[in-house]
Amino acid sequence: MRAIWSGTIGFGLVNIPVKLFSAVAQSELDLDMLDKRDYSNIRFKRVNENTGKEVSWENIVRGYKMNEQYVVLTDEDFEKASPEKNKMIEIEEFVDESEIDSIYYETFYYLQPDKGGARAYALLRDALLKTGKAGLGTYVLRNRENLVLVKPSNDILILQKIRFQQEIRDPEDIKSTELKSKPGEMKMAVELINQLSTEFNIARYKDTYSDKLMKLIKDKSKGKKVKKPQMKVVHSRSRDLMSQLKASLQPSKRKAS
Repeated sequence: MRAIWSGTIGFGLVNIPVKLFSAVAQSELDLDMLDKRDYSNIRFKRVNENTGKEVSWENIVRGYKMNEQYVVLTDEDFEKASPEKNKMIEIEEFVDESEIDSIYYETFYYLQPDKGGARAYALLRDALLKTGKAGLGTYVLRNRENLVLVKPSNDILILQKIRFQQEIRDPEDIKSTELKSKPGEMKMAVELINQLSTEFNIARYKDTYSDKLMKLIKDKSKGKKVKKPQMKVVHSRSRDLMSQLKASLQPSKRKAS
C-alpha cells in the first residue's frame, strides 16, 4: 500500500512519526460511461467557460469568490492557514468511544510508525488498550480539517474520521409520528427482535450484488441471454400489523428478508 499522508501524532509533549494508509477498498464494479450509439468512452474535460477551450492541470488554480471577485489561493496559502495541522495529528483529549453517536462516524485509516517512532507508537497503542480510551484530535488532509479518533485495533493504531457537529443536519424537517405502540404489538415486535438476535459477525455479509453483476457481464460477453428472475415477495401483504408480526414469528420466517 502507498501512504497518503505522513506526519506525526502529538499528545502531551510526545511526538510519534507516522504514515497514513487507506484501510478500505470499494467492492462495486468499476463501470465506464459509454455513448450508447457506438460505445465510445465518455471523457470529462476541464473547460474554460468563457473560451470553451480545455485547460491543462498546470494552469488550474483554486479561488474563493468574495464581493464578486475571486481571491486565488496557492499551496503555500493553505499551509499558512494552519501549518501545524498539515503535519500533525494533535490529540487534544481522550474519550470513551461509547459516548460518541454513530451518526458522526466516517472512513477509517491505518496508522504505521515511521522511522524512529516505533517505541512511542507501541506505548500509545498499549496505553489506549489498557485505559479503553480513544484519542480525539484534528489534522488537515487535502486542504480540509478532519476531526479524528486514534484508537487501537489488534496490534496497530487506526485513525477514524468523525464529522464535526456543524456537519450534521438538524432533523427538524423530518416528520415523525405521535402514535403510541399497542402493548400486544410491542410484545410481538420484541419477541421477533429476540428471535433474530445473534452475535455480530461481519464475515457473514458479503457484497453479493457485485458478484452476480459480474456473472451477468460474463454471460453477456459470451452471447448468452440473461433472463430477469422473478421476484419472490416474502413479506406479508396484509395491512394488519399484528398479522404481519405473527407471520414473521413462524419458524419458516426466522430469517430476516
